[in-house]
Amino acid sequence: MRRLSIMVAMVLAMALCASTAFADKLQEVKDRGVLICGVKDAVVPFGYIDETTKKLVGMDIDVCNYIAKQLGVKTEFKPVTSSTRIAMLAQGSIDLAAATMTHKIARDDTIDFSITYFMDGQKLLVKKGSGIKSAADLKGQKIGTAKGSTSEQNILAAQPDCKVLSFEGYPQAFLALKQGKVKAVTTDSTILLGLKNSDPNPSNWEIVGDFISPEPYGLGLPENESNFRDAVNFALIEMWKSGDYKKIYDRWFGADTKYALPLTWQMEIWP
Repeated sequence: MRRLSIMVAMVLAMALCASTAFADKLQEVKDRGVLICGVKDAVVPFGYIDETTKKLVGMDIDVCNYIAKQLGVKTEFKPVTSSTRIAMLAQGSIDLAAATMTHKIARDDTIDFSITYFMDGQKLLVKKGSGIKSAADLKGQKIGTAKGSTSEQNILAAQPDCKVLSFEGYPQAFLALKQGKVKAVTTDSTILLGLKNSDPNPSNWEIVGDFISPEPYGLGLPENESNFRDAVNFALIEMWKSGDYKKIYDRWFGADTKYALPLTWQMEIWP
């Protein structure tokens, strides 16, 4: 009898381990009824707190809401930064990261990515009339950016003789530029556009230079969750094919916005 009890206990333990081992993120999200998204809350116009409504808004917020609707669930948002987004995703604190994150091969060691949902490139934000036109003009100068961003390495590759000061976020780096603590802020051009045109005196600043590097944004996803990754990719493809992507894009980057930027790239569409 004792041996039978032990065998039953072992079978139950094995079944529990098997169910845990084969837990599916997509099913987990659907069972929960909520997609937990890691987004930035201080990067205009991707994710930020609207001064009037005090609500979290932005392109990444709209993208997350669209994906959640396609999955038949609601959204919950958690703030992340460039330095915390990968760790939070790997730890399971969030289901996906929609946080202006460039898809880099090195990051695939820890997390997976969706197809590219936004295309950008790294540039420089400087004080107008500074004489700085490219990374070549920043030899021996201090440059601000965000901790944990690809911009840290990219600018050093473009200008090895500069000193990079990394801040918690881009607003802090921009403040350092205003205070004369750095000569430039570097990151993706759309983020720089958001910083510049959200300033009370946007004409005091200019975005300069050719692209230092291409920056294809992907949604960060949990490692080895192919069902979930497929569902997210299918939602993105449907967003593009239906024309909803263009509507969301124009809401934040259209010709009548403060951050006007023509849509010049094509999302990867699977047949």
